[in-house]
Amino acid sequence: MTEGIFMGGGGVDYGAAQVLGLKYANRHGLIAGATGTGKTVTLQIMAESFSKMGVPVFMADVKGDLSGLAKAGSAAAKLHGAFMSRAEKIGFDTYAYESFPVTFWDLFGAQGHPIRTTVAEMGPLLLSRLLELTEAQEGVVNIAFRVADEEGMPLLDLKDFQALLVWVGESKDSLSLRYGNVSVASIGAIQRRLLVLENQGGSRLFGEPALALEDMMALASDGRGRINVLAADRLMSSPRLYSTFLLWLLSELFEELPEVGNPDKPKLVFFFDEAHLLFDGAPKVLLDKVEQVARLIRSKGVGVYFITQNPDDVPEDILGQLGNRVQHALRAFTARDQKALRLAAETYRKNPRFDIETAIREVGVGEAVTSFLQDKGVPGVAERTLIRPPASQLGPITEAERADVIARSPVAGKYETVLDRPSAFEMLRARADKAAAEAEAAEAAAKADEAAAAQARDFKAARRYQGGGARDTSSRSSQGDSFGEALTKQVMRELKGTTGRRIIRGILGGLFKGR
Repeated sequence: MTEGIFMGGGGVDYGAAQVLGLKYANRHGLIAGATGTGKTVTLQIMAESFSKMGVPVFMADVKGDLSGLAKAGSAAAKLHGAFMSRAEKIGFDTYAYESFPVTFWDLFGAQGHPIRTTVAEMGPLLLSRLLELTEAQEGVVNIAFRVADEEGMPLLDLKDFQALLVWVGESKDSLSLRYGNVSVASIGAIQRRLLVLENQGGSRLFGEPALALEDMMALASDGRGRINVLAADRLMSSPRLYSTFLLWLLSELFEELPEVGNPDKPKLVFFFDEAHLLFDGAPKVLLDKVEQVARLIRSKGVGVYFITQNPDDVPEDILGQLGNRVQHALRAFTARDQKALRLAAETYRKNPRFDIETAIREVGVGEAVTSFLQDKGVPGVAERTLIRPPASQLGPITEAERADVIARSPVAGKYETVLDRPSAFEMLRARADKAAAEAEAAEAAAKADEAAAAQARDFKAARRYQGGGARDTSSRSSQGDSFGEALTKQVMRELKGTTGRRIIRGILGGLFKGR
């Protein structure tokens, strides 16, 4: 058998064994089909097979069923007989039950290890999408990120970003001159969206310790790749948070991993369940980013597989890059469904043995129309395929079993305790405290100066009062004098003056001359 993942095989009216070659597994893929047609089981067996080949896997558990990967299947299971019959029919001679190394993650920290990133790592584009901001509001977010970089203020959690927005609003006049208009109304709208995100539990996504990619790309002690399962059943109540987080993780892998060219097997396989949530209402700039990541991340050794109901949920530019296809049944009840069915059939390489459109409509549960890349990356001919049965438990494990897996995890205790190192919030608070202290000191100094000036004025007034009082006393005392005494005093004052002295000299001189 070709080195790769055995996906299923034939039997009567079916084609040869279908194998997903490891060499082309990083060329991305699509798992599509209506609800209840077997997409989850296909996802489960692919994760099992990649793990056995030493390839780590990341997947979101939307319905809570994939936790069964941590436990081996059982002969007592309801579908044991059907699984054994299917394995025999498709020639799966090595089929046996086994468990797999699983690491459980949960943004809310309830069903797995907490998984976080920082606001700075999320970036303005994804954060704006997460908050569903307008173009003007997104502009303010970009200004805030630029200011944080220039001022050296780390943005780690939501309170950092909220505090930064307050500071940007207070400094809007100077910032508007440098970066363009900073509207207080836009800042208010962003703060309200942050409040909504916080109420939905989204604040748990931001903080430290942030996720280390090497923990997600680890191998078990026996060389099997670890299967990272994100609990997403609760997360699905906030679809924008779910899709933005997965897109951020893809972006981190794209930015952090080195180029490896065309490896013999992927470094990581990433399954993006409910893929339509990523593209619904996404602006063109975001779609361009997704296309760029999908186009280039394969050179980093990462394979991305989108899981959705209709292939047309995925934009055409991205759909064209998905070389490995597993198409479960599509139900063509409406005109839109019929169009989607027709388009899905057209994306496969024709097989002269059957009509692809008819086959997609008729395949049953656990069956699919498949096509995998062959030598030189050429798409294989479409085949009707019986998907092989899973080796792990079909359905969820118990809460006690999950808790035991979490406790024995190699990252147990690493992410549970939140770190809160000094960042933008603390730096801005320190600035505010310093400014308040300086303002208080300046106010105290101003009051001291005012008190000193008032004291000086009081002193001068007191001196004037004392001088005016002496004159008033002499005036009152003169009122009691007689007219003659007053006249004598007036004459004496006159005689003391210059004119008086001249008169005295004249009188005395005349007397002496007379003598």
